[in-house]
Amino acid sequence: MITKSVSPRRKLGTKEASEYSGVSVSTLTKLRCLSSNGPRFAKLGRRVVYDPQDLDNWIQENLRKSTSDKGSSRADKPTI
Repeated sequence: MITKSVSPRRKLGTKEASEYSGVSVSTLTKLRCLSSNGPRFAKLGRRVVYDPQDLDNWIQENLRKSTSDKGSSRADKPTI
């Protein structure tokens, strides 16, 4: 996670969201374009921004106890 403090109203660009979440820019882009399993984002003109709270929620929804644990949050979501 990023060590810089982030204002609750500040939105993160894709690179900042990548640093904050530990997920690569490429993965965030693919999740945005090909899947509904990624974090919520907003499109402001050509710019894509993420709310840090949405990133935290997405990470929390994807917590697992083992690699075989599919989790309840993924049961109704399509896979890539």
